[in-house]
Amino acid sequence: MSIKKVTQHPTQNEGLIFERSQIGRVGYRLPTLDVPETADAIPAELCRDDDLAGVPEVSEVDVVRHFTRMSTWNYSIDLGMYPLGSCTMKYNSRLNEKMARIPGFANLHPLAPEEESQGALELIYKLQEDLAEITGLPGVSLQPAAGAQGEMTGVMLIRAFLDKRDGEASKDRRVMLIPESAHGTNPASAAMAGFTVKTIRATAEGITDMEHLRELCNEGGIAGVMFTNPNTFGIFEKNIKEICDVIHKAGGLVYMDGANMNALVGVARPGDMGVDVIHLNLHKTFSTPHGGGGPGCGPCCCTEELAEFLPVPRVEKLGDTYKLNYDMPKSIGRVKAFFGNFGMMVRALSYIYTHGASGLKEATETAVLNARYVGEKLKETYHKPYDADCMHEAIFSHKNQTRSGVHTLDIAKRLIDYGFHPPTVYFPLVVEGAMLIEPTESVGRADWSCSVWLQSPAQPAVARFLAIYLLPEAE
Repeated sequence: MSIKKVTQHPTQNEGLIFERSQIGRVGYRLPTLDVPETADAIPAELCRDDDLAGVPEVSEVDVVRHFTRMSTWNYSIDLGMYPLGSCTMKYNSRLNEKMARIPGFANLHPLAPEEESQGALELIYKLQEDLAEITGLPGVSLQPAAGAQGEMTGVMLIRAFLDKRDGEASKDRRVMLIPESAHGTNPASAAMAGFTVKTIRATAEGITDMEHLRELCNEGGIAGVMFTNPNTFGIFEKNIKEICDVIHKAGGLVYMDGANMNALVGVARPGDMGVDVIHLNLHKTFSTPHGGGGPGCGPCCCTEELAEFLPVPRVEKLGDTYKLNYDMPKSIGRVKAFFGNFGMMVRALSYIYTHGASGLKEATETAVLNARYVGEKLKETYHKPYDADCMHEAIFSHKNQTRSGVHTLDIAKRLIDYGFHPPTVYFPLVVEGAMLIEPTESVGRADWSCSVWLQSPAQPAVARFLAIYLLPEAE
């Protein structure tokens, strides 16, 4: 037996608080004054003289219900999927949250001495070891507070290495190569570290143009390259080892933006590809909370050759004891107060331990499978700018829909009308009307074939996905 509400209650067509106002209503009641009234108890300059003109007159229950109803409009990962491309908005396991609330971790003061912080230091050390194994890069610092700061840290490592290796001549090696599909923070980090940015073109297949890369290297002054793999088109850079060889021969280093590691964990390691330094987004790949202005964690991993430049202090193991090592004269110094956002580290290690090696690999494979499933189902409806198989995210454009006057923003807003969070829109910028979809491993096929897709009997399950939202008459 199926029971459906005729109308939704309470309705989401909530009126303004001003519309609920009724003259004489108040949200408080003070007790009767039992002392003599004093007219000048409050300085005149602090008193209003408009008698609260225009302020809504409502009761306490009116205020509570109004704002509570509006709060239910908030969309969260607990209500549905966030198919945001290049953001990996995966589900955050409640077990991870429980672990981060263990009193010994949650209540530990950042100035507690080492001998009283052995459990926390051991956790940091073990997470460093696991991330080193996952990336194939032995040097790890968990200090950076976000992916962008981890990225900045990595670029600073490159500069410190070049300054030590080349001495005064390093001032002539200040060009950082960045593909046109890069995240916006890449050129920003390079510029802040004192580098000049040159852009590498992409081929028609959506990968790095090797001829253009060689041309730029031949111009000289190469400090390194910053690229994302899989790139922001969701495509794996199949020439990755060749890219690394070309940059190394030009005297530069290879930085990899780890934003898309959700497509690689347990399957491929950047260090094995020839990458020198990478940052990871624990909030993307390892399930710690994402966004909202809260604390993040963007570990920086590097080769042994670059490890001496990592931020201080370093957590090291001496016998059965864990120590904070400040004695690193070549270090770039601190990039964050204390030792980073520790709660994020607890969550990430919990995620790794919960899954184990096989589970992490399965999550990667599922994320890629989901993205390819979406890519295959939408290719007849939406223009696919690149023919290559996608990895963890699929990219489309509004090219087919613009013939009917419909653009990417129209599609995104129509999805919102139906209660679905839209994918990333208009990014990467080099794809006109881009729609970047990343389902992650947290989404099953049922999420892509919800009953709302099936309102029209002409719509086969999932096959047209967003198509019913293109125009009102298509419903």
